[in-house]
Amino acid sequence: MSQPGTVSAPGRTPAWRYAIGMLGTSIPINMIKGSMILFYVDILGLDVRAYGVVMVIYAVIDAIDNPLLGHLSDRTRSRFGRRRPWLLVGTPMLAACMIAFFSAPTSLRGIGLVLWFAVFAILCEAFDSMLNANYGALLPELYPSERERAVANGLRQGFQLVALVISLAVTPLLTTSVFGTEESTQGFQITAVIYGVIALVVIGFMALGVRENPRHSTHERPLLLRSVWSIVRNPMFWTVGLTGACYGTAMALVLSGIQLYVRYSLGLPVGNALYLQGIVILVSVGGLVAWTRVVARRGALWTWRLAFAVLAASFAALFLATDLVTAIAAGVLVGAGWSGMLATNDLIVARVLDADAARNGAHREGLFLSAFGFFTRLNGIVTGLALTSLGVFFGYNSGDDPGADPGLAFRVYLCVYPFVLTTIGAVAARLISVPIETPPEVERP
Repeated sequence: MSQPGTVSAPGRTPAWRYAIGMLGTSIPINMIKGSMILFYVDILGLDVRAYGVVMVIYAVIDAIDNPLLGHLSDRTRSRFGRRRPWLLVGTPMLAACMIAFFSAPTSLRGIGLVLWFAVFAILCEAFDSMLNANYGALLPELYPSERERAVANGLRQGFQLVALVISLAVTPLLTTSVFGTEESTQGFQITAVIYGVIALVVIGFMALGVRENPRHSTHERPLLLRSVWSIVRNPMFWTVGLTGACYGTAMALVLSGIQLYVRYSLGLPVGNALYLQGIVILVSVGGLVAWTRVVARRGALWTWRLAFAVLAASFAALFLATDLVTAIAAGVLVGAGWSGMLATNDLIVARVLDADAARNGAHREGLFLSAFGFFTRLNGIVTGLALTSLGVFFGYNSGDDPGADPGLAFRVYLCVYPFVLTTIGAVAARLISVPIETPPEVERP
């Protein structure tokens, strides 16, 4: 029996039970990011300049609300834990907003279409932030050692890759062939409903099985301004955050542009994105196992640096692809680099969180992860500006006005811009040092 005034240690949460939540959190947002340009710009005719303006606004809003949501999670005290209530509330809200996002009436034009896109894009990203701030904060809490984290993170990234097969590779087939056509929107709405149901079931199953550590809730509730000031004064927040943003922004460009790369750069129906995305994801699944073993032998930092370099090289190969076969060959290298980043990036961030908790004596993973997310969330500005630049340099303004060479335009969008970003990240990673693995702290009851 526990002594009065003590808090019982929680039972161990199976790694697979926590990891499966990544399936539910990834499917909705990746369908949104992977199909929004095709749906709104190429099919509904939204001008890329309006798209760029909306993406800048929504990225700024999301970068502000992300830390606030993480801070509220850190301060939550309930008999259900700190993270679970937010997960169980945010999931149905994200599902509903995703369905509305892909239910824009085809009769909308001009400012009406812009407003519909803006409102539901911002809402979807806000509820996605709510889910990921809480889901991500559970990793260092549930699994204190780097070896445990590497296993749990490898499993959850594996589930994320399954989610990407569904939300990216299978989605074009469902939306343009099974439930709809290349030029209609009905398939997107039906697919969004199916994916929303999947997210509800999976995240609910995960959240109800997670056993949060009650000791993390017995500390004094962190104050917002004091916590933010402490974080922004931490040099590792800026170095690791900006470097990780180079990777996150590059992949955001890839996810948002792959379908139009297939349509314009390779000259194939959008449904063929299934094969290119599929091979990238399959290689990434196998790569996760290999990279996790490298982490165990050489450490997360060394492996992170190598993965960055491999990913940068892969975009150069993808630029040279001329047909589906050569694009798939380049996709193998993309998958190898991407899986390395999936296996290591969160481990680097977790070390920074450990050091912060040891230094300040407070567990504020939600705010810290959301603060890191500030950099990633700003990738909306980069993707918006990158798409707008296609109109400036290549004359691509929308599906109704694609310009003289949309193939080159999306080759630059999907390959050149990500190559530049990941090359910068690979160089920066060589200059970064992170704390050694922090042993689990001996906490006061």
